[in-house]
Amino acid sequence: MKSDNQQKLRADRVWLTEDACDLSDFRALAEKTTVLADYPTAAAVEKNVLIYDSRKVIEAASTLEGRRAVLAEICEAFGVGPGVVVFKHAYEDTGIIDRASAIFDEIIEEQHRTSTGGGDHFAKPGANDRIWNSLEKHCLADPENFARYYGNAIVALASEAWLGPHYQMTAQVNRVNPGGAAQSAHRDYHLGFQSSKVIEQFPAHVHRLSPVLTLQGAVAHCNMPLESGPTLFLPHSQTYEPGYLALKRQEFKDYFEQNHIQLPLEKGDVVFFNPALFHAAGTNRSKDIKRVANLLQVSSAFGRAMETVDRERMSAKLFPALKALKAKLSAGEIANAVASCAEGYSFPTNLDRDPPLGGLAPKTQAQLMHEALSENWSDEAFTKALAEQAARKLS
Repeated sequence: MKSDNQQKLRADRVWLTEDACDLSDFRALAEKTTVLADYPTAAAVEKNVLIYDSRKVIEAASTLEGRRAVLAEICEAFGVGPGVVVFKHAYEDTGIIDRASAIFDEIIEEQHRTSTGGGDHFAKPGANDRIWNSLEKHCLADPENFARYYGNAIVALASEAWLGPHYQMTAQVNRVNPGGAAQSAHRDYHLGFQSSKVIEQFPAHVHRLSPVLTLQGAVAHCNMPLESGPTLFLPHSQTYEPGYLALKRQEFKDYFEQNHIQLPLEKGDVVFFNPALFHAAGTNRSKDIKRVANLLQVSSAFGRAMETVDRERMSAKLFPALKALKAKLSAGEIANAVASCAEGYSFPTNLDRDPPLGGLAPKTQAQLMHEALSENWSDEAFTKALAEQAARKLS
């Protein structure tokens, strides 16, 4: 019996489940108070969120010792602190923002004209306009403005504080038009884009790992009074380990709705937050404000495999062999072979051409192979489908 108890205790430590999420445990973490004295570079705490004066931050980080102190302070703010930080006037020259906004407006107008792009996997269709991969599109449209925009010292400081050097930048523009409804509360990429059934298959240390692989940010491209629906946050919620599963439960959604906070932003402000923080875009109740933010998703340099592998070519070669071996290999053995060959993850992809239809993530190469095997596709049909899928992922 003792051995059985030890095994269960170990299993409960390693495998997090949606059913085990406890609201009282969560509240003990989410209802902490952010203490300004713990963050000496910060200018204020508003609604439990740290507010920084960007000029003061840059000045404090002007020496090697000062920079390390600022990076450490911001890192702890994202990790064990409130999880969300606002940098006021990060872009003192808002002309840089205005030029970028003009570029984004042109892209959105082109999407409307050609009926392309703009889908959002957290909001109802038509509630907003989305530019996927605004990073590349911005750079190609106006590299000089791109250089000024992404040369920003605050963006670099926040990214390095959480991810270290050599981070990878991506970005997506979100324009929430008047009347646009709020998003559902969520955590972000990676585990935040998966179902509970998938999330429960990852051991607890991966739940702890996922938030340190990316950092979320948003550059305010216009003034955002509360009526325009700036992002809803629940400070300190990132510290709840099973949080990727908790947000699937109604009592946690209700708690978020009753306890989230919002802060108004000015054009040129930047907010950064831990991707595990409970958050959602708010409802735009204004009559005439098109709320525009460039959403920055910065990734760790270490999210890479060691070798380059042509999984499309491998999958095309393996598929006929697996069809021939169906009577000799178990379903588990076939699944294991597919897992070692085909790409089992949806990202990175081109979300304009490869949208997350029917879920939060597009179909993977492995899912395509399983579908083809179960439906006994011809080799030619599968090879063609592989090529089409690969083409959709290109920028």
